[in-house]
Parts: sequence; structure tokens; C-alpha cells
Amino acid sequence: QVQLVESGGGLVQTGGSLRLSCAASGSRFSIYTMGWYRQVPGKQRERVASITSADNTNYADSVKGRFTISRDNAENTVYLQMNSLKPEDTAVYYCSAYDGLSNNWGQGTQVTVSS
Repeated sequence: QVQLVESGGGLVQTGGSLRLSCAASGSRFSIYTMGWYRQVPGKQRERVASITSADNTNYADSVKGRFTISRDNAENTVYLQMNSLKPEDTAVYYCSAYDGLSNNWGQGTQVTVSS
């Protein structure tokens, strides 16, 4: 089972930027579809962005043009560059690794955007 550790969350003002990182364990990182999700209290976890092993990316409509997902297979790391942040982006952000059978999750990192 892959272990995931997120970092890079924090407090930022509206319009600011943050870059989240997610480091994965193991030797099979390059074949996983990696994703970023977010969740606020009382709501379902929602997918923000994903990137396949072929570097195909997909974004939620709410973040298109502002967020960019990327991966570094040599470092077993996936990134989420978040620009032009809005208060509604405030959430706990989770990294996921889909191994073809199930999603593996990190512990989450808090992102707070102040107005």
C-alpha cells in the first residue's frame, strides 16, 4: 500500500498562491493516476485535479485556469500549483494515488484563503 504525505498548505490572502506537494512511497509511483481532492466540513470530498501516468490532466471547472497539477516521477512527488486563490478554495486538501484497484489517501493539508 502506498503511503502519501502532503505538505505546503497554509494561510494566504485572496489572490495569493500556494504550492502543495505530495510525496509517495514505493517504486510504482509512475504508473499511478495521482489526484488532489478537497473537503470542507459538512460537504463531500470533491476532486480538484488529476494526472495520469501519461501526464493527461483533468481539472474541476471551479479551478480551471488557476490550478496546475504536475508530477515528478524521479522524486515520487505530485504537485498542485494554486494561483489566484479565493476564499471558496479554503478546505483540507488530500492527495490520492489510484493503483488500478482503489484510491490511497494522504492525511491532508489545510489551505485557508482569507478575504
